[in-house]
Amino acid sequence: MSMAATIPTPTSSTSSLPLPPAREIPSSFVASFRSWWATGEKESAAAEERLLRKLPFFRAAGSPPPTPDDELPIVAESMRVDLADPKHYINTLAITSTSSSGVTNHPPAVILHGYGAGLGFFFQNFTALGKWAGRRGTSVYALDWLGMGRSARVPFHVKAKREDIDGRVNEAESFFVDSLEQWRQKMGLETMTLIGHSLGGYLSVAYALRHPTRVSKLILISPAGVPRDPNSTVPSREVTDPQPTGASESDHAEAATEGRVRNLKSSQKVEQRKESRSRKVFTYLWEEGFSPFQVVRSTVFWGPMLVGKYSSRRFIGLSEEDTRAMHDYILNITLAKGSGEYCISHLLAPGAHARRPLVDRVAALKIPVTFVYGDQDWMDPQGGTESVENLRKAGNGQGKMYIVPHAGHHVYLDNSKATNDLLVKELDRHQL
Repeated sequence: MSMAATIPTPTSSTSSLPLPPAREIPSSFVASFRSWWATGEKESAAAEERLLRKLPFFRAAGSPPPTPDDELPIVAESMRVDLADPKHYINTLAITSTSSSGVTNHPPAVILHGYGAGLGFFFQNFTALGKWAGRRGTSVYALDWLGMGRSARVPFHVKAKREDIDGRVNEAESFFVDSLEQWRQKMGLETMTLIGHSLGGYLSVAYALRHPTRVSKLILISPAGVPRDPNSTVPSREVTDPQPTGASESDHAEAATEGRVRNLKSSQKVEQRKESRSRKVFTYLWEEGFSPFQVVRSTVFWGPMLVGKYSSRRFIGLSEEDTRAMHDYILNITLAKGSGEYCISHLLAPGAHARRPLVDRVAALKIPVTFVYGDQDWMDPQGGTESVENLRKAGNGQGKMYIVPHAGHHVYLDNSKATNDLLVKELDRHQL
């Protein structure tokens, strides 16, 4: 049976007409108010499409069919995939091979974003992955998790009591894992390679544990929730740290040696000592289920300016045009109705360590698992090292770990060239 899916008919409000340029990043109250006023589903779709149009093979909804002269080996389309509940749907980018060569031995790759992000964050990776799909006669998909990005913002509820940790974790994981399984069934995929970033990496493992026959391989990019140590991560750096600079075409991911892991942990400990006394307040709000995105929404007109400060500082390695496009995109998905974001206090304890750490769970996996960290990451790489060892002890010698130079938590954006090379390498890795 072919691994390629039958693609549903795209349903999108975007058109093939020229899009207006991305707005300037607000630096005043008036500009911030205008940005806040110009947000909504239509603007969110346009912001996402502005990023996707950077792909030479992207076909916007309503575009005329290609002629024989401009037919490409791959095509990318946005679509909404409806789930079992009529109010639930998954926003999807499908990059499919147009080759009719027949069955491929490369299952589709599915890209899963992190907390509060969306598929548009990977716009610098889609071209390389699309070319891989074209060569291998397979597909690449990128999803917005249910309740995040441009997927359905449905109510998120956990019925388990606060002291019932297993119950809370199970319910929160099920919200995402069950919707991903429904999406797989709708798309007609037999197996998938999951590429998950941060919380998307955590949820990819959770899915693989529940549906082991549906996952052929896991590639975890700076995954959340791996280590046991509650003091091994520094969540404040995710918001404030600028994108690392210095990435070059010659960069390549390196095997994670003991020395490299030790150096990264040493720099993290320096940052831990800088943590403020407001930690107690943060812990209280976290346990009460307070979402950091509520802060942006509660400031109303000032929200775009807060997002603008984050965009300007975090994505300094991008061009001015790309930074503006990312700002528009982040602003729209951040100001959308709160939903899946409320999972965070049920899955992770204050300090961003998992209530049920992956390092204690991955040994059950019998597939290749690759851990990827940036050399300036705030996620603890020791968790990846211990996970690879736990896999080995369980008889699975297909665990690997890499460190990408000149990269922080958003490895795929900070050093896209090195990350893309590594992803293609791992997608092609022979499975025992």
